[in-house]
Amino acid sequence: MEIDPDSKGISRRQIFEDINFMESSEGWEIELQRLKDGKRVFYRYSDTRFSINNMPLNESDINRLQTTLQTLSQIKGMPQFDWINELLPKLNQGFYNSDATKTIIEFDSNRYLRGIEHLGTLYNAILYEKVLKINYCPYICEKPYDLILHPYYLKQYNNRWFLFGYNPDTDKYNRIVALDRIEEINETNQTNQTYIFNTEIDWTEYFDDMIGVTKPENAIPEKIILHFYNTTGKYIESKPIHGSQKSKWIENNVLEVTLNLIINYELTSLILSYADNVKVIQPTNLAMTVKEKMQDGSNLYT
Repeated sequence: MEIDPDSKGISRRQIFEDINFMESSEGWEIELQRLKDGKRVFYRYSDTRFSINNMPLNESDINRLQTTLQTLSQIKGMPQFDWINELLPKLNQGFYNSDATKTIIEFDSNRYLRGIEHLGTLYNAILYEKVLKINYCPYICEKPYDLILHPYYLKQYNNRWFLFGYNPDTDKYNRIVALDRIEEINETNQTNQTYIFNTEIDWTEYFDDMIGVTKPENAIPEKIILHFYNTTGKYIESKPIHGSQKSKWIENNVLEVTLNLIINYELTSLILSYADNVKVIQPTNLAMTVKEKMQDGSNLYT
């Protein structure tokens, strides 16, 4: 009633259900004495020194905690989460559960991905606002070069990790760095390199109107119409490409999909992945790009 003044109290049935739960293995397995006094029954712990506060984790709590830790343990390469792998064996030893080590869920990850060892360093640099000097070698370069970056955000896409930050040389707040192309990371020792806060970009909204991580300069979302054929249409209907997707069947085997997205490399690659089961209807420039790339791919087999 302190919580809800309008409450009419707790029912007798609820009290007995709570007591049954406390006595169960999902609760605290408490031992209760039932003392009869005429028609009345008094309840108390068999051991009057007992308290559920001395047993903060019941079996149900332990199972949930183990499942949570096993799920989190799939985060590879981040020193901040090494404690998870250390804690799991202790839980399994202290609270034996025959199913504790059985994995029943797995997320996409590649523990052998080059550059993943930098995740912990970059995570801390963002957290503690450290300016970094990154020795970087993108695919288009034969030799690495040094890049100054004020790190802001880490994002994973298609099993690759990317770092976003401010680069003073280009004055861009959304400079993107692929972790698998990083050769070395050091904190800059230049006295004039004070960490610059990100005041330009809201990272929670930055990726809303795009697929992937590449955002061409001055790009704006465009209306895109795609036709998917046969069973691919059913697949796209059940697994939308993007949150902006609107779908309708215009024929028995043709699904028309309308999107509002920035056209970038990742979108083009996604369309190409459906090969002969998709056609770009709008815009024309995207249709021509996809057509040319499919023709170039076809030429490889002639």
